[in-house]
Amino acid sequence: MAREELIRLTGNGSGECGQGDCPNVYRTERGSFVVQGDVSRAFTPPDGEGLVELPENVLREAFRALGW
Repeated sequence: MAREELIRLTGNGSGECGQGDCPNVYRTERGSFVVQGDVSRAFTPPDGEGLVELPENVLREAFRALGW
């Protein structure tokens, strides 16, 4: 899946990152989510999975964008 196929919910200019390539939340056409953030090493996830760390304000921005 290409980034262009995702709906960007955060980082659209209203947050501290603006249009930058920092932590973001995206929604897929299937209604699932893709997150971009700093890699976390809190624990080792199962094969095929990864951990990212997102600031609270990024999640709040995503929730607002979804009307939650």
